[in-house]
Amino acid sequence: MKVVIQRVTHAKVEVRGSLISEIGKGMLILHGVEVGDSDEDLEYILKKTLNLRIFDDANGVMNESILQQEGEILCVSQFTLLADTRKGNRPSYIKAERPELSSPMYDKYCQRLSDNLGKPVQKGIFGEDMQVTLQNDGPVTIVIDSRNR
Repeated sequence: MKVVIQRVTHAKVEVRGSLISEIGKGMLILHGVEVGDSDEDLEYILKKTLNLRIFDDANGVMNESILQQEGEILCVSQFTLLADTRKGNRPSYIKAERPELSSPMYDKYCQRLSDNLGKPVQKGIFGEDMQVTLQNDGPVTIVIDSRNR
C-alpha cells in the first residue's frame, strides 16, 4: 500500500463539474493498493498517517500530528501510485490491485481514519475521473510505502 500525504490549507474533489468533497486545513491523501496488500499493510499505513508529525506546534516546528491539530482529511483513491516506469515511456499498472479488492481496502482505510479522528473523512469517488484541487501548505509532501518499512 502506498500513500502520498500532502499538508494542505484546503483541498477539494470534483467529478464532472460537481463538488464531491472539500476540506480546510489538514491532509490530502492519495491512496493506492498494491497486489498482495493485506490488513497488516493497511494498519501500518494507518498508524503512520495518524501519527505523522507534519503540522507546526506553537513554536513553528513540525512536531504535531493530524490528531493533535484536529485537522481534516480528504482521501482519494489513485491506482497510478503503483505505476512501474522502468521500461519505456508508458507506465505499467500491473502492480495495482484489481478494483474489486482495492475498493474495499480504500473504504476500510478511510473508515479507520474516520474512527480515529472522531469525524468523517472526506473522499473522492472510487474509479471515477476526478479533478483534485489543493493548496499545499509548506509545501509538505510525504510518501509512505508499506513495502519499505
